[in-house]
Formats: sequence, structure tokens, C-alpha cells
Amino acid sequence: MSYAPVSKEQITAEITRFVADYAQRKGVRTAWGAPLVGYADARHPYIQNLPRLIGPTHALPQDVMPDARIVICYYLPFTRALARSNATGTHIASPEWAQAYEETNALFGVLNDHLIEWLTSCGVSAAVAPQARTFDTDLLVSDWSFRHFAYAAGLGTFGLNNMLITRKGCCGRYNTLVTNLSVEPDQPLDEELCLYKKNGTCMVCVRNCPVGALDVGSYDRHRCREVLLENAAAYPEGGSTYVDESTGKGNSPGTDVCGKCVTQSPCAFLDK
Repeated sequence: MSYAPVSKEQITAEITRFVADYAQRKGVRTAWGAPLVGYADARHPYIQNLPRLIGPTHALPQDVMPDARIVICYYLPFTRALARSNATGTHIASPEWAQAYEETNALFGVLNDHLIEWLTSCGVSAAVAPQARTFDTDLLVSDWSFRHFAYAAGLGTFGLNNMLITRKGCCGRYNTLVTNLSVEPDQPLDEELCLYKKNGTCMVCVRNCPVGALDVGSYDRHRCREVLLENAAAYPEGGSTYVDESTGKGNSPGTDVCGKCVTQSPCAFLDK
């Protein structure tokens, strides 16, 4: 059986259509902006260096799919209304922010399932990285960093707050899909989008962190993690996105979110 080639434009349109339709489903309260989609070269030197850049347990696309060529990376922006709901000075996230976290996780699951089925019908193999659900609970680093793959796909540059700032901002969420697509990969951005890294100004994200986990040149992962667990205790009805490597069980008793360094920073929403 022969298949017509699948273009990047078709894939981006399918992701955009699915997200818009999903937002209209009964019971879904979160709204998302139009997705940004990038296509990273699975063998790009930056990606191949991730186990050294992030941690030795970080997986490569070839661990997920031996013939991996392209990692589809997509960013779903949240809305300004959702960001405003999370603008309080306390370190406990707003109920709306916690709900958006859970609903976005649910969306990612069904969207990736849909994309795998759709791409397979087009003759393209695709898979979700199992490592995306695990992280090292001692070092507090991911085994599959969506943000770093998205950087390689040209979706944005890293800010002082460790978030990846896209041309639409950084108030949103990322996900990925490993494929053997034969398309031209995108390249990392040359333009710096973080104001502090660009010209030494801003630092709003540092001031907004309610527990002082952020500073220029440093990030206290463990202090940040403490805040996430306090939020998880405040929202115990939520599930855990990640699995503890040592036990294979969820590592959080609820919705482990915060977002204070993101929601009210100038880089939260951009119009580029």
C-alpha cells in the first residue's frame, strides 16, 4: 500500500483542530489558545546531548523508536484570564490553575493517542515516550524534558525562570510525540526571548516566586518541589502526572502545581 506524504502543515492543522474540538467537550472548562508546533531533528546534537545536559537517565528519541527522525513538539497557550486567576501573592495556586493542569494532562493523552492513530493511517510510525511520565525524585530532573525538545524544535528560548518562552509567551504547557516522519526539521531560535538574558532587565519572575526558589544563576529545585507538594495537598482530588522511578507509583498526592513565576511575568504572553 502506498501513502501520500504527510506535511508539517497538515499535522499542525490536525493538532489545532483537535484542541479546538476538545475544548468544546462537555465538562471541559479550560480554554487554550492556538497551538504552536515545532519539528525537532531526533538526531540533532543538542538532543543527543540531553543525558549529559539534564541527567544520565534522560532518554533519547532512539530509545523510544529505533528509526526516530522527528520529534513533534507542541505548545498549548493558556488564556490571560486563567493567568489572572493565579495572580495572588500566596504560594497556593488558584483552583482554576489546578484544574487547567489536570485538564491539559487529560487532553495530552487523548491528543497523542489520536495523532498516533492518524499518523499510522498515513503510513507514519509514532509513539509517546514512556519516560515522559517519570523523573528522578532525588535530583528532581525529568527523564524526558518536553521543554528541551521544544527548544530543539525552534519553539522558544529558556528564560530566567527555566521556562521555555515561545513567541506566544510561556504561560502554557508542552508535549511531544516521537515519529519517523520524513520532513524538514525546524532549528533552534537565534533570537533571545528572555528580557533578562537579552538586555539585563526584568527579573519579574524572580520577584514573583513566593518562596525565593529563583535567583539569577540559581534555582532551588527542592524548595520549589516543597511548594508543589503543598499545592498537591491543597488539591488532593487531582492525579499525579509523574511516576517515581524507584517505586513505579505516582509521586504526588494531588495536583502539584504553582505557576507564580510564570503567570504575571512580561514573558507570560507575547504577540510575536
